[in-house]
Amino acid sequence: MSRGTAVVTGASSGIGAATVVALARAGWRVVAGARREDRLREVAERAGARWMRLDVTDQASVDAFVAALDECAVLVNNAGGAYGLTPIAEADDEQWRRMYEVNVLGLLRMTRALLPLLERAAPGHVVNIGSIAATETYPGGAGYTAVKHGVRAVTRTLRQELLGRPVRVSEIDPGAVETEFSVVRLGSEERAAQVYAGMTPLTGEDIAECVLWVVERPPHVNVDELVVRPLDQVMGVPTMHRRT
Repeated sequence: MSRGTAVVTGASSGIGAATVVALARAGWRVVAGARREDRLREVAERAGARWMRLDVTDQASVDAFVAALDECAVLVNNAGGAYGLTPIAEADDEQWRRMYEVNVLGLLRMTRALLPLLERAAPGHVVNIGSIAATETYPGGAGYTAVKHGVRAVTRTLRQELLGRPVRVSEIDPGAVETEFSVVRLGSEERAAQVYAGMTPLTGEDIAECVLWVVERPPHVNVDELVVRPLDQVMGVPTMHRRT
């Protein structure tokens, strides 16, 4: 039995792809969006989901995506990314702009565009994929932690603004998850592997299960914030337990 339509952004890999699969298996009609059409098609076909190209940094792309939808009960704002690990004194303006465009403004564009359909679903549900970087900082991470602090601020403000209206708002903040995230950020698979060396990170599937659990709570229950870390991590990267 279908549970309604769920939109997942950043769905071509990692947490987004795993979320498409988990929601589809649970009976949701999933619409997957991402920029990389070849990867997106592969994920969607494997899950039995619908897919459309989506660039959350482009308002025209967002508008076209949303115009093709008749309904939406769940929006999973997963599209995001981090670029670089330079200290503030050496920060690259363009990297910071790119992070803000996709992590914060992309989330804004999708949420703003889909709120009418989400409210009509009664209840609708916005699930924002944040990070432990929403509450923590570390050397070299100012650009990324700044945008994830921004995601947290947007999420909390939206929840207040929608009080009394039939839309739930949740944030899921993962710790270390082994996906393509670190490869994109660090520029090579070798450097990315060093991040997880000697410890057992979370997987995209771990976070997808969290998304599924959050959206399938009874309608009167709103999971405001869910922080999920691997057992080998207490706070950020410097506080990981490594066995080798």
